[in-house]
Amino acid sequence: MGKSLRELLGELHAERERTWDAGQLQLNIDQRRELVEAADPSSWIAAGDPLPDFALEEVDGGHLTLESLTATGPAVLLFFRFAGCPACNIALPYYDRELAPGLRELGATLVAVSPQVPERLVEIKRRHDLSFPVATDRDNVLGGKLGILYTANAATQLAGRLKGSFIGDTTGTGTWDLPQPTVVVVGQDRRAAFVDVSPDWLVRAEARPVLEAVRALAPVAAK
Repeated sequence: MGKSLRELLGELHAERERTWDAGQLQLNIDQRRELVEAADPSSWIAAGDPLPDFALEEVDGGHLTLESLTATGPAVLLFFRFAGCPACNIALPYYDRELAPGLRELGATLVAVSPQVPERLVEIKRRHDLSFPVATDRDNVLGGKLGILYTANAATQLAGRLKGSFIGDTTGTGTWDLPQPTVVVVGQDRRAAFVDVSPDWLVRAEARPVLEAVRALAPVAAK
């Protein structure tokens, strides 16, 4: 097995410490710290909770629904921010190497989910030749129902405006809202069997606990 996701994301932060302007680096650190401090796990979907019905737009066309994803086995929903997010470009290839093969052996379906519109989101799937579906949660509808969204703080928004950048333009959502990196394992009973929400986007679920959660699910008939 290669490096852990924690190690890979730690290397990203170390590179930023070497190369980024001090003010830019501190803005990033402060935003992530504030999100951790403000996190309210009681607002997130939890293990045992039913998933709401949903329809996601796959970047290559078609729709993925709760019913279709759990028809033949468990599903793993992997929420990430957007196609240009540096940490996401480390995490998704990691999951393709370390998680996707094991899930296929267990008969589970993996799908990566972002609010970014399909025509912009597709680039991350192409860039890394990902073996699993990548889908749009249009307008953060599912992310909102699961309670996993966050909004950039005032300092981050101001810095973006001064640079002429707005994350809502990048994602196509028109808002500052993004999902916190989240993994939800959904059983064929359409309930969450495992949930990992990461307010700090440089801290994300490793592959092993996700595989263990899927392995622990006894096959049941879809309802």
